[in-house]
Amino acid sequence: MDVEVAAAICLCAVSYYNFLNIYYKKTILKPWRKRRWWMITMHRSRNRSTMENQLAELVAEPSGQFNNFTRMSLSDFEYLLQKVSPMISKTNTLKREAIPAKIRLAITLRFLASGDNFESLHYLFKVSGSIISRIVPEVCIALNQVLKDQIRIPEDPQSWLQIEKGFRKFPRCIGAIDGKHIVIQSPMLSGSEYYNYKKSFSIVLLALVDSNYNFIFAEIGSQGRISDGGVFRSSQLWQRICSNNLNFPMPRPLPGGRREVPYVFLGDGAFALTAHVMKPYPGSHNEWTPKRIFNKKLSSSRVVVENAFGILASRFRIFRKPILLNPEKTTIIAMTCVLLHNFLRKSRTSSAIYAPSGTVDVYDSNNELVTPGLWRNEIEDTCAIRPLQQIPRRPAQDACQIREEFTTYFFNNQRQ
Repeated sequence: MDVEVAAAICLCAVSYYNFLNIYYKKTILKPWRKRRWWMITMHRSRNRSTMENQLAELVAEPSGQFNNFTRMSLSDFEYLLQKVSPMISKTNTLKREAIPAKIRLAITLRFLASGDNFESLHYLFKVSGSIISRIVPEVCIALNQVLKDQIRIPEDPQSWLQIEKGFRKFPRCIGAIDGKHIVIQSPMLSGSEYYNYKKSFSIVLLALVDSNYNFIFAEIGSQGRISDGGVFRSSQLWQRICSNNLNFPMPRPLPGGRREVPYVFLGDGAFALTAHVMKPYPGSHNEWTPKRIFNKKLSSSRVVVENAFGILASRFRIFRKPILLNPEKTTIIAMTCVLLHNFLRKSRTSSAIYAPSGTVDVYDSNNELVTPGLWRNEIEDTCAIRPLQQIPRRPAQDACQIREEFTTYFFNNQRQ
Protein backbone atom coordinates (compact mmCIF):
# COMPACT_ATOMS: atom_id res chain seq x y z
CA MET A 1 0.00 0.00 0.00
CA ASP A 2 1.21 3.48 -0.81
CA VAL A 3 2.68 5.28 2.22
CA GLU A 4 0.60 8.43 1.69
CA VAL A 5 -2.64 6.41 1.47
CA ALA A 6 -1.78 4.54 4.65
CA ALA A 7 -1.02 7.80 6.45
CA ALA A 8 -4.33 9.29 5.33
CA ILE A 9 -6.24 6.23 6.58
CA CYS A 10 -4.49 6.44 9.95
CA LEU A 11 -5.29 10.16 10.22
CA CYS A 12 -8.97 9.50 9.47
CA ALA A 13 -9.07 6.73 12.07
CA VAL A 14 -7.53 8.97 14.73
CA SER A 15 -9.93 11.81 13.90
CA TYR A 16 -12.94 9.49 14.10
CA TYR A 17 -11.72 8.10 17.45
CA ASN A 18 -11.36 11.63 18.83
CA PHE A 19 -14.86 12.52 17.62
CA LEU A 20 -16.39 9.47 19.33
CA ASN A 21 -14.46 10.23 22.51
CA ILE A 22 -15.71 13.83 22.63
CA TYR A 23 -19.28 12.75 21.79
CA TYR A 24 -19.19 10.13 24.57
CA LYS A 25 -18.02 12.63 27.16
CA LYS A 26 -20.59 15.27 26.16
CA THR A 27 -23.62 13.01 25.85
CA ILE A 28 -23.19 9.67 27.59
CA LEU A 29 -21.25 10.90 30.62
CA LYS A 30 -23.09 14.23 30.91
CA PRO A 31 -25.18 14.14 34.09
CA TRP A 32 -28.89 14.45 33.36
CA ARG A 33 -30.36 17.50 35.07
CA LYS A 34 -33.84 16.77 36.26
CA ARG A 35 -36.34 19.32 35.10
CA ARG A 36 -37.27 21.50 38.06
CA TRP A 37 -40.75 22.48 36.90
CA TRP A 38 -43.18 21.24 34.30
CA MET A 39 -44.73 24.71 34.34
CA ILE A 40 -43.59 27.71 36.36
CA THR A 41 -45.90 29.05 39.05
CA MET A 42 -47.14 32.10 37.13
CA HIS A 43 -48.25 29.85 34.26
CA ARG A 44 -50.16 27.34 36.39
CA SER A 45 -53.18 29.62 36.64
CA ARG A 46 -53.28 29.92 32.86
CA ASN A 47 -56.25 28.35 31.14
CA ARG A 48 -58.47 29.10 28.18
CA SER A 49 -60.84 31.32 30.16
CA THR A 50 -58.16 33.45 31.84
CA MET A 51 -56.33 34.08 28.56
CA GLU A 52 -59.49 34.97 26.68
CA ASN A 53 -60.58 37.21 29.55
CA GLN A 54 -57.47 39.31 28.93
CA LEU A 55 -58.60 40.02 25.38
CA ALA A 56 -62.18 40.53 26.51
CA GLU A 57 -61.03 43.27 28.89
CA LEU A 58 -59.20 45.00 26.04
CA VAL A 59 -62.25 44.76 23.80
CA ALA A 60 -64.49 46.19 26.50
CA GLU A 61 -62.14 49.11 27.20
CA PRO A 62 -63.93 52.24 25.86
CA SER A 63 -60.68 54.08 25.09
CA GLY A 64 -59.97 51.81 22.12
CA GLN A 65 -56.97 50.02 23.61
CA PHE A 66 -57.69 46.86 21.61
CA ASN A 67 -57.25 48.80 18.36
CA ASN A 68 -53.85 50.04 19.51
CA PHE A 69 -52.93 46.61 20.85
CA THR A 70 -53.47 44.84 17.52
CA ARG A 71 -53.36 47.80 15.06
CA MET A 72 -56.80 46.81 13.76
CA SER A 73 -60.50 46.76 14.54
CA LEU A 74 -62.18 43.90 16.37
CA SER A 75 -64.11 42.92 13.23
CA ASP A 76 -60.90 42.55 11.20
CA PHE A 77 -59.28 40.60 14.05
CA GLU A 78 -62.24 38.21 14.08
CA TYR A 79 -62.08 37.90 10.28
CA LEU A 80 -58.39 36.94 10.37
CA LEU A 81 -59.02 34.58 13.28
CA GLN A 82 -61.71 32.77 11.31
CA LYS A 83 -59.35 32.35 8.35
CA VAL A 84 -56.23 31.18 10.22
CA SER A 85 -57.81 29.12 13.03
CA PRO A 86 -57.80 25.82 11.08
CA MET A 87 -54.07 26.29 10.38
CA ILE A 88 -52.86 27.28 13.86
CA SER A 89 -55.17 25.44 16.30
CA LYS A 90 -53.59 22.71 18.45
CA THR A 91 -55.06 19.70 20.25
CA ASN A 92 -55.43 19.59 24.03
CA THR A 93 -53.36 17.00 25.92
CA LEU A 94 -53.93 15.21 29.23
CA LYS A 95 -51.36 17.42 30.94
CA ARG A 96 -52.47 20.86 29.75
CA GLU A 97 -54.82 22.74 27.49
CA ALA A 98 -53.57 23.96 24.13
CA ILE A 99 -53.15 27.70 23.70
CA PRO A 100 -56.29 28.91 21.85
CA ALA A 101 -55.99 30.15 18.27
CA LYS A 102 -57.30 33.56 19.38
CA ILE A 103 -54.39 33.95 21.82
CA ARG A 104 -51.88 32.71 19.25
CA LEU A 105 -53.06 35.35 16.80
CA ALA A 106 -53.07 38.06 19.50
CA ILE A 107 -49.51 37.15 20.55
CA THR A 108 -48.29 37.41 16.96
CA LEU A 109 -50.03 40.71 16.22
CA ARG A 110 -48.73 42.18 19.47
CA PHE A 111 -45.20 41.02 18.63
CA LEU A 112 -45.39 42.75 15.24
CA ALA A 113 -47.06 45.89 16.59
CA SER A 114 -44.89 46.42 19.68
CA GLY A 115 -41.52 44.95 18.72
CA ASP A 116 -41.27 43.45 22.23
CA ASN A 117 -39.05 40.42 22.54
CA PHE A 118 -40.42 36.97 23.34
CA GLU A 119 -39.52 37.21 27.02
CA SER A 120 -41.46 40.46 27.44
CA LEU A 121 -44.52 38.92 25.82
CA HIS A 122 -44.13 35.93 28.13
CA TYR A 123 -45.07 38.09 31.14
CA LEU A 124 -48.06 39.58 29.33
CA PHE A 125 -49.62 36.37 28.02
CA LYS A 126 -48.29 33.84 30.56
CA VAL A 127 -46.83 31.80 27.72
CA SER A 128 -43.15 30.84 27.79
CA GLY A 129 -40.73 32.62 25.49
CA SER A 130 -39.71 29.35 23.83
CA ILE A 131 -43.33 28.57 22.92
CA ILE A 132 -43.88 32.13 21.65
CA SER A 133 -40.80 31.71 19.44
CA ARG A 134 -42.63 28.83 17.74
CA ILE A 135 -46.07 30.46 17.70
CA VAL A 136 -45.01 33.64 15.88
CA PRO A 137 -43.52 32.01 12.74
CA GLU A 138 -46.40 29.50 12.54
CA VAL A 139 -49.05 32.21 12.70
CA CYS A 140 -47.14 34.43 10.26
CA ILE A 141 -46.97 31.59 7.73
CA ALA A 142 -50.74 31.13 8.10
CA LEU A 143 -51.37 34.87 7.68
CA ASN A 144 -49.17 34.93 4.58
CA GLN A 145 -51.22 32.13 3.09
CA VAL A 146 -54.54 33.81 3.91
CA LEU A 147 -53.51 37.30 2.76
CA LYS A 148 -51.36 36.36 -0.25
CA ASP A 149 -53.81 37.99 -2.69
CA GLN A 150 -53.42 41.37 -0.97
CA ILE A 151 -50.34 41.94 -3.17
CA ARG A 152 -50.89 41.41 -6.86
CA ILE A 153 -49.19 42.86 -9.92
CA PRO A 154 -51.72 44.09 -12.53
CA GLU A 155 -52.28 41.51 -15.24
CA ASP A 156 -53.64 43.67 -18.05
CA PRO A 157 -53.12 47.15 -19.54
CA GLN A 158 -56.39 48.47 -18.09
CA SER A 159 -55.25 47.72 -14.54
CA TRP A 160 -51.93 49.53 -15.13
CA LEU A 161 -53.82 52.53 -16.53
CA GLN A 162 -55.95 52.58 -13.39
CA ILE A 163 -52.76 52.93 -11.31
CA GLU A 164 -51.52 55.69 -13.63
CA LYS A 165 -54.59 57.79 -12.77
CA GLY A 166 -53.30 58.11 -9.21
CA PHE A 167 -50.03 59.72 -10.34
CA ARG A 168 -51.63 62.87 -11.73
CA LYS A 169 -48.42 64.93 -11.64
CA PHE A 170 -46.32 62.39 -13.53
CA PRO A 171 -47.95 60.99 -16.70
CA ARG A 172 -47.06 57.44 -17.76
CA CYS A 173 -46.07 56.60 -14.16
CA ILE A 174 -47.42 53.22 -13.02
CA GLY A 175 -45.70 52.84 -9.66
CA ALA A 176 -42.88 53.96 -7.38
CA ILE A 177 -40.09 51.49 -6.63
CA ASP A 178 -37.68 51.34 -3.71
CA GLY A 179 -35.64 48.89 -1.71
CA LYS A 180 -34.67 48.78 1.95
CA HIS A 181 -32.21 46.86 4.05
CA ILE A 182 -33.89 45.08 6.99
CA VAL A 183 -31.21 44.86 9.68
CA ILE A 184 -30.89 41.51 11.46
CA GLN A 185 -28.50 39.92 13.91
CA SER A 186 -25.46 38.21 12.44
CA PRO A 187 -26.59 34.77 11.18
CA MET A 188 -24.58 31.83 12.44
CA LEU A 189 -21.84 30.56 10.12
CA SER A 190 -22.81 33.04 7.40
CA GLY A 191 -19.50 34.87 7.13
CA SER A 192 -20.00 38.08 5.16
CA GLU A 193 -23.00 36.88 3.11
CA TYR A 194 -25.41 39.28 4.83
CA TYR A 195 -22.88 42.04 5.59
CA ASN A 196 -23.87 45.29 3.84
CA TYR A 197 -22.23 48.63 3.04
CA LYS A 198 -23.56 50.11 6.31
CA LYS A 199 -21.44 47.57 8.21
CA SER A 200 -24.46 45.71 9.51
CA PHE A 201 -26.16 42.44 8.60
CA SER A 202 -29.36 42.59 6.59
CA ILE A 203 -31.77 41.16 4.07
CA VAL A 204 -33.31 43.33 1.35
CA LEU A 205 -36.97 44.25 0.83
CA LEU A 206 -37.70 45.37 -2.75
CA ALA A 207 -41.16 46.86 -3.29
CA LEU A 208 -43.37 48.60 -5.84
CA VAL A 209 -46.09 50.94 -4.51
CA ASP A 210 -49.14 52.60 -6.07
CA SER A 211 -50.41 56.13 -5.38
CA ASN A 212 -52.55 54.89 -2.45
CA TYR A 213 -49.49 53.70 -0.50
CA ASN A 214 -50.34 50.06 -1.19
CA PHE A 215 -47.71 47.51 -2.18
CA ILE A 216 -48.33 45.94 -5.58
CA PHE A 217 -45.08 43.94 -5.57
CA ALA A 218 -42.77 42.85 -2.75
CA GLU A 219 -39.77 40.54 -2.74
CA ILE A 220 -37.84 39.87 0.46
CA GLY A 221 -34.75 37.85 1.31
CA SER A 222 -31.80 38.91 -0.85
CA GLN A 223 -28.56 38.92 1.11
CA GLY A 224 -27.35 42.32 2.26
CA ARG A 225 -23.95 41.89 0.59
CA ILE A 226 -25.51 41.87 -2.90
CA SER A 227 -25.23 45.24 -4.60
CA ASP A 228 -28.44 47.20 -4.73
CA GLY A 229 -28.52 47.12 -8.52
CA GLY A 230 -27.97 43.38 -8.33
CA VAL A 231 -30.99 42.96 -6.05
CA PHE A 232 -33.29 44.59 -8.61
CA ARG A 233 -31.79 42.81 -11.60
CA SER A 234 -32.18 39.43 -9.91
CA SER A 235 -35.78 40.12 -8.87
CA GLN A 236 -38.86 38.58 -10.45
CA LEU A 237 -40.06 42.07 -11.36
CA TRP A 238 -36.98 42.79 -13.49
CA GLN A 239 -37.14 39.35 -15.10
CA ARG A 240 -40.73 40.01 -16.13
CA ILE A 241 -39.82 43.45 -17.47
CA CYS A 242 -37.04 41.94 -19.58
CA SER A 243 -39.27 39.14 -20.86
CA ASN A 244 -41.96 41.72 -21.70
CA ASN A 245 -44.77 39.79 -19.99
CA LEU A 246 -46.06 42.45 -17.59
CA ASN A 247 -48.68 43.53 -20.14
CA PHE A 248 -47.82 47.22 -19.94
CA PRO A 249 -50.00 49.57 -22.01
CA MET A 250 -48.50 50.47 -25.37
CA PRO A 251 -46.12 53.48 -25.36
CA ARG A 252 -47.74 56.81 -26.22
CA PRO A 253 -46.43 60.35 -26.75
CA LEU A 254 -46.72 62.77 -23.85
CA PRO A 255 -49.27 65.59 -24.34
CA GLY A 256 -47.82 67.89 -26.99
CA GLY A 257 -44.96 65.51 -27.78
CA ARG A 258 -44.13 63.31 -30.75
CA ARG A 259 -41.84 60.63 -29.36
CA GLU A 260 -43.55 57.55 -27.96
CA VAL A 261 -42.85 57.22 -24.24
CA PRO A 262 -43.19 53.90 -22.37
CA TYR A 263 -44.90 53.51 -19.01
CA VAL A 264 -42.38 53.77 -16.19
CA PHE A 265 -41.65 53.18 -12.51
CA LEU A 266 -40.10 55.97 -10.44
CA GLY A 267 -36.93 55.14 -8.51
CA ASP A 268 -34.09 56.95 -6.75
CA GLY A 269 -30.34 56.97 -7.22
CA ALA A 270 -30.01 53.36 -6.05
CA PHE A 271 -31.56 52.14 -9.32
CA ALA A 272 -30.16 52.18 -12.82
CA LEU A 273 -31.89 54.40 -15.39
CA THR A 274 -33.69 52.17 -17.89
CA ALA A 275 -36.52 52.51 -20.37
CA HIS A 276 -38.99 51.49 -17.65
CA VAL A 277 -37.32 53.00 -14.55
CA MET A 278 -36.86 56.77 -14.23
CA LYS A 279 -34.47 58.23 -11.65
CA PRO A 280 -33.41 61.82 -10.79
CA TYR A 281 -30.56 63.63 -12.50
CA PRO A 282 -27.49 63.37 -10.26
CA GLY A 283 -25.95 66.44 -8.63
CA SER A 284 -27.46 69.81 -7.71
CA HIS A 285 -29.22 72.04 -10.23
CA ASN A 286 -30.29 75.69 -10.21
CA GLU A 287 -33.89 76.61 -9.45
CA TRP A 288 -36.31 76.52 -12.43
CA THR A 289 -33.85 74.70 -14.68
CA PRO A 290 -35.29 71.74 -16.63
CA LYS A 291 -33.36 69.14 -14.64
CA ARG A 292 -34.36 70.69 -11.30
CA ILE A 293 -38.02 70.74 -12.33
CA PHE A 294 -37.85 67.10 -13.44
CA ASN A 295 -36.22 66.05 -10.16
CA LYS A 296 -38.87 67.84 -8.10
CA LYS A 297 -41.70 66.26 -10.11
CA LEU A 298 -40.19 62.82 -9.72
CA SER A 299 -39.47 63.28 -6.01
CA SER A 300 -42.97 64.53 -5.14
CA SER A 301 -44.56 61.65 -7.09
CA ARG A 302 -42.18 59.00 -5.82
CA VAL A 303 -42.68 60.01 -2.18
CA VAL A 304 -45.56 57.51 -1.95
CA VAL A 305 -43.12 54.61 -1.64
CA GLU A 306 -41.14 56.43 1.05
CA ASN A 307 -44.39 57.04 2.93
CA ALA A 308 -45.44 53.41 2.54
CA PHE A 309 -42.19 52.23 4.12
CA GLY A 310 -42.53 54.91 6.80
CA ILE A 311 -46.03 53.77 7.74
CA LEU A 312 -44.84 50.16 7.78
CA ALA A 313 -41.94 50.91 10.15
CA SER A 314 -43.92 53.19 12.46
CA ARG A 315 -46.99 50.96 12.86
CA PHE A 316 -45.17 47.63 13.04
CA ARG A 317 -42.54 48.39 15.64
CA ILE A 318 -40.79 45.11 15.04
CA PHE A 319 -38.85 47.28 12.54
CA ARG A 320 -37.87 49.91 15.13
CA LYS A 321 -34.60 48.11 15.87
CA PRO A 322 -32.53 45.25 14.40
CA ILE A 323 -34.52 42.02 14.30
CA LEU A 324 -32.94 39.31 16.44
CA LEU A 325 -34.04 36.38 14.30
CA ASN A 326 -32.46 34.34 11.51
CA PRO A 327 -32.94 35.44 7.86
CA GLU A 328 -35.61 32.82 7.13
CA LYS A 329 -37.88 33.85 10.02
CA THR A 330 -37.23 37.54 9.36
CA THR A 331 -38.32 37.08 5.74
CA ILE A 332 -41.58 35.43 6.83
CA ILE A 333 -42.32 38.11 9.43
CA ALA A 334 -41.49 41.01 7.10
CA MET A 335 -43.81 39.64 4.41
CA THR A 336 -46.58 39.30 7.00
CA CYS A 337 -46.20 42.99 7.86
CA VAL A 338 -46.34 44.00 4.19
CA LEU A 339 -49.48 41.93 3.61
CA LEU A 340 -51.13 43.27 6.77
CA HIS A 341 -50.24 46.79 5.64
CA ASN A 342 -52.29 46.35 2.45
CA PHE A 343 -55.10 44.53 4.28
CA LEU A 344 -55.46 47.29 6.87
CA ARG A 345 -55.05 50.15 4.38
CA LYS A 346 -57.96 48.77 2.34
CA SER A 347 -60.14 47.90 5.33
CA ARG A 348 -63.22 50.03 5.95
CA THR A 349 -62.96 49.60 9.74
CA SER A 350 -59.18 49.55 10.26
CA SER A 351 -57.80 52.07 7.76
CA ALA A 352 -58.16 55.05 10.12
CA ILE A 353 -56.77 53.01 13.02
CA TYR A 354 -53.71 51.86 11.10
CA ALA A 355 -52.92 55.14 9.32
CA PRO A 356 -54.86 58.04 10.90
CA SER A 357 -55.19 61.46 9.28
CA GLY A 358 -51.85 63.24 8.96
CA THR A 359 -49.79 60.05 8.72
CA VAL A 360 -48.43 60.76 5.20
CA ASP A 361 -46.65 63.78 3.67
CA VAL A 362 -48.66 66.59 2.08
CA TYR A 363 -47.28 68.50 -0.96
CA ASP A 364 -48.57 71.71 -2.55
CA SER A 365 -49.10 72.44 -6.25
CA ASN A 366 -45.45 73.54 -6.58
CA ASN A 367 -44.23 70.13 -5.39
CA GLU A 368 -43.05 71.60 -2.09
CA LEU A 369 -43.49 69.69 1.16
CA VAL A 370 -46.18 71.41 3.25
CA THR A 371 -46.79 69.01 6.13
CA PRO A 372 -44.43 66.12 6.96
CA GLY A 373 -46.16 62.83 7.74
CA LEU A 374 -46.50 61.83 11.39
CA TRP A 375 -44.46 58.70 10.75
CA ARG A 376 -41.34 60.85 10.34
CA ASN A 377 -41.51 61.76 14.04
CA GLU A 378 -41.49 58.09 15.05
CA ILE A 379 -38.62 56.76 12.93
CA GLU A 380 -35.28 56.69 14.74
CA ASP A 381 -31.71 56.11 13.60
CA THR A 382 -31.86 52.60 15.08
CA CYS A 383 -34.74 51.63 12.76
CA ALA A 384 -34.24 48.23 11.12
CA ILE A 385 -35.44 49.54 7.72
CA ARG A 386 -32.60 51.46 6.06
CA PRO A 387 -32.07 52.86 2.54
CA LEU A 388 -30.16 51.21 -0.27
CA GLN A 389 -26.78 52.53 -1.34
CA GLN A 390 -26.83 54.98 -4.26
CA ILE A 391 -24.21 54.09 -6.86
CA PRO A 392 -23.53 56.12 -10.06
CA ARG A 393 -24.19 54.12 -13.23
CA ARG A 394 -23.92 54.86 -16.93
CA PRO A 395 -27.44 54.59 -18.41
CA ALA A 396 -28.35 53.39 -21.88
CA GLN A 397 -28.88 56.01 -24.57
CA ASP A 398 -32.57 55.22 -25.11
CA ALA A 399 -33.25 55.58 -21.36
CA CYS A 400 -31.58 59.01 -21.38
CA GLN A 401 -33.73 60.08 -24.31
CA ILE A 402 -36.90 58.99 -22.52
CA ARG A 403 -35.91 60.98 -19.43
CA GLU A 404 -35.15 64.01 -21.60
CA GLU A 405 -38.63 63.71 -23.13
CA PHE A 406 -40.16 63.84 -19.64
CA THR A 407 -37.86 66.76 -18.74
CA THR A 408 -38.96 68.77 -21.77
CA TYR A 409 -42.62 68.05 -21.04
CA PHE A 410 -42.39 69.20 -17.40
CA PHE A 411 -40.38 72.31 -18.31
CA ASN A 412 -42.98 73.32 -20.91
CA ASN A 413 -45.84 72.67 -18.46
CA GLN A 414 -44.44 74.09 -15.23
CA ARG A 415 -47.82 75.18 -13.86
CA GLN A 416 -49.32 71.69 -13.89
